[in-house]
Amino acid sequence: MKEFYEPMLYMSSPEHPNTMGVIVQLKEQIDGEILQSVVQELSVRYPYFYVKAVVRDNDVYPEPNPLPMIVRNNWEPINFNTQESNYHLAAWKYEGARMAFEISHSLTDGAGVFPYIKSALYLYLSQKTGKTLDSSGVHLPGDEIPESEIKNPFADLDIDSAEKPLYLKQPIEDFFRVKVEGNTKPQVHYIKLAESQLIQYCRDFDGSPNALVSVMLARAAKKYDPDNEKTVSVSVAIDHKAMLGVRENYRMFANVIELDFPKSRPLDDLMKSCTMARGQMMLQAQPENSLWAMKQRKLTYAKLGQLPLEIKTGVIAKSAGNARWTFSVSYTNSRSMGPADPYIETLYVVAEPGVFDVGVEIACVNHNFYLTLIQSFCADRFIDTFLKELSSVGIEYEVIRKEPLRLCGIGPYNSPETAE
Repeated sequence: MKEFYEPMLYMSSPEHPNTMGVIVQLKEQIDGEILQSVVQELSVRYPYFYVKAVVRDNDVYPEPNPLPMIVRNNWEPINFNTQESNYHLAAWKYEGARMAFEISHSLTDGAGVFPYIKSALYLYLSQKTGKTLDSSGVHLPGDEIPESEIKNPFADLDIDSAEKPLYLKQPIEDFFRVKVEGNTKPQVHYIKLAESQLIQYCRDFDGSPNALVSVMLARAAKKYDPDNEKTVSVSVAIDHKAMLGVRENYRMFANVIELDFPKSRPLDDLMKSCTMARGQMMLQAQPENSLWAMKQRKLTYAKLGQLPLEIKTGVIAKSAGNARWTFSVSYTNSRSMGPADPYIETLYVVAEPGVFDVGVEIACVNHNFYLTLIQSFCADRFIDTFLKELSSVGIEYEVIRKEPLRLCGIGPYNSPETAE
């Protein structure tokens, strides 16, 4: 039976791809030949990203994929786990001066992807510029892969004896939904904010980037649909690995804490609202909560291991893709891509919006915050309302780009080719 720390790949499905990506725009056009060479070279240092899904033992396992990872010169999505992706669960693309790495979110999370992106940028820019760049803190081919990166990240913890925390948040079942206007094709806005201004607001109003953004989303919801009596539900991503003192492991141990903004709670006082949001976060973001979550994950793996694969890839995968929150906020704390920083124009994280109406992915590099606003529909009215809320409290922003969300999908895991 699969170990609880191994990827639960069957949670991704054609209907709920559960994919994510990182988009980097450089200051010069991308050289596709160099990028292709770099991607192939990195398969030695990051073999766990160069895998295919193999069906066996009533489960889906990632196994080494000897075929090259696809690097394509267009922005249109392809499907992982199919011939067009060489059966990989990840792929690269580039267009003009921007490049993107997309991957199955069941395989890894933002914390796992960023070291890979940093390595790719280092190798690419070293070859493109011909300069000797500082490799401090960069994982390169030939470096030893530490066991902490690929083995059980919680081997030193007594998960089985974890006790139920004093506080466990109960999810809101009937929460505020952003009314869909226009068609239901996902759309994304790329926003740029000055790091100095946003951090100053966090200091002045007792916030943090994810707490402040959560409050501004809730304020926008009340302006967007003032007659709606339902509670706004916001998921804020946390990393159980980091909560338990493990930061190097590539596997997907991200989860969420949940913030509630009931209709009866006024949000005009920004400091009070941010303080309350941070209080909700602190109650849930405790090591004992993460240890308990790992115990529940272990028990869930044991239960799911007894179910037929078709059930796991059908009913359970569909259930995992149902909407569970009004908004989602995720802040992958990057701050720097090392020697690549001077060459980067923008950096954004994107994620498939299956479980929320509107999501905000936050990244920080070169003293700027980059917010990706992902919505499950095309109309701009909610995004415009959110941006007006930022302006109303004096937060300056720049809309860099707006476009349809074009993330890779995924093919079914019962494909005969994946079982070979």
